[in-house]
Amino acid sequence: MSLRHGCFPRLRDKPSRGIRPRSPRFQLIKHATFMPTAAPPSRDVALETRVFWERFKEPIVAGLSILLLAVVAFAGYRFYSDRRAATASAALASAKNAQEYQQVITRYSNTPAAADAYILLAEAQRREKKFAEANKTLETFIAKYPQHELVSTAKMAIAANLESMGKADEALIMYQQIASAYPNSYAAPLAMLSQVYILKAKNRNDDARRICETMLTQYRTSFWAGEAMQQLRLLKPITSSTPAPTAAPTIPPMLANPPVPAPKAPPAPQPAPSPKRP
Repeated sequence: MSLRHGCFPRLRDKPSRGIRPRSPRFQLIKHATFMPTAAPPSRDVALETRVFWERFKEPIVAGLSILLLAVVAFAGYRFYSDRRAATASAALASAKNAQEYQQVITRYSNTPAAADAYILLAEAQRREKKFAEANKTLETFIAKYPQHELVSTAKMAIAANLESMGKADEALIMYQQIASAYPNSYAAPLAMLSQVYILKAKNRNDDARRICETMLTQYRTSFWAGEAMQQLRLLKPITSSTPAPTAAPTIPPMLANPPVPAPKAPPAPQPAPSPKRP
């Protein structure tokens, strides 16, 4: 018997007869299958909730207080705004002249009634022939309420005031801008028809005729289509069947030929004398 690395002999494991040795894979599976697991820790939900509340109580109370104050403030603001708007509407309904319209604008600014008061104030100024002041009022309205539904109406009023002041070219440009910017509004065909009147006054009948034809194409169901048809008939070009009158040449009297005397009629035959009776 030989001794290796010690006093005791190294013995080899010999499998017994009839019994096969277990593979390392089987031993690993056995070890993994029957490994004892730790028991899950017990959880007390009520205790954890109480701990969480005690830990974050102050931030939660502060957040709820802020939310409650915001809701109360919003409700109070809505109540105040509605009541102010109702008061402004009542004041606008009782206003009758430019001064009272101006008071509504000053006292109840940023209300729907104040926006309508601008339009009524401009109309009152127009009735007093204050066209420049009316345009300033309308321009202020457009700048303050650019998304208002009456912006196109205000621009039409500005163009009409320019036309009343004799500024036909500026009014024509304004009408063109309105028809281009608001093609689907009721103001578009009215702006185009207003262009026709100005162009007719300027003897630009071809341009006026084209606008009338465009109106009949795009706005045939509009109220102004009938007026466009009437204007188109008046602007209808002269056809070949009806020749235009030719202008007689103007010749100075000294260069004109002397007038030819008209031929004299022959004298009427005299009746024969009747014989006298004896």
